[in-house]
Amino acid sequence: MGKLRGKVAIITGASMGMGRSEAHLFAQEGATVIITDINVSEGEKTTQEINAFGGKALFLKHDVASEEDWKRVIEETLKLYGKIDILVNNAGVLLQKAVEQTTSEEWDKIFNVNAKSVFYGCKYVAPAMRKAGGGSIVNISSIYGLIGAPSAAAYQAAKGAVRLLTKAVSVDYAKDKIRVNSVHPGLIETPMTEGILHDPREKEWFLSKTLLGRPGQAIEVAKAVLFLASEDSSYMTGSELVVDGGFTAQ
Repeated sequence: MGKLRGKVAIITGASMGMGRSEAHLFAQEGATVIITDINVSEGEKTTQEINAFGGKALFLKHDVASEEDWKRVIEETLKLYGKIDILVNNAGVLLQKAVEQTTSEEWDKIFNVNAKSVFYGCKYVAPAMRKAGGGSIVNISSIYGLIGAPSAAAYQAAKGAVRLLTKAVSVDYAKDKIRVNSVHPGLIETPMTEGILHDPREKEWFLSKTLLGRPGQAIEVAKAVLFLASEDSSYMTGSELVVDGGFTAQ
């Protein structure tokens, strides 16, 4: 315990799923956690859960596709806590459609939430981290940012963009002691994957390619994110950490 003691961390999309697990774990490790989400009720619930066990958490409503919202979240965090040490770009949405079935509006939404938001987060947190003497940015991509798969064209393109944006930002900010890494989960049991897990054919397809033969749990991803956020990964930047039960090993 205490790997993040004294740190201030922003986690986007932290009201449920992986983000919620990350927020709980970060608070247990001593961080002050800024929980951001468009889901106000669940965001406030997660914040209350953390504060109830003695952690430190604050909820801010946040549309990650909005540049103005990003500016506001960064400004409010700095006003309250004076610094930002960690940013986890966790927010994301899933679309399961092949390229011909994907509309321009759907493409734009997937890119705005899954990729453009990461651009905004890195852009607006970097000056604060530089002023603080460094920091860690963890961008949640996907195994679908590494490999091809059926019926996920926009989602895969956006997650692939996150992978290479992570490397680009790591190069730009290494001199400022800002480390930037990406996490690539496989099939994780969260609200976002309920449709897959409740469809016998889709679930069987995923698990048949997963060496460990089961979906991952949100806490298993959260522990990987904690590793990259903490000094345990002090010699890692521009790296890809895959948490997929062996899906991409074959």
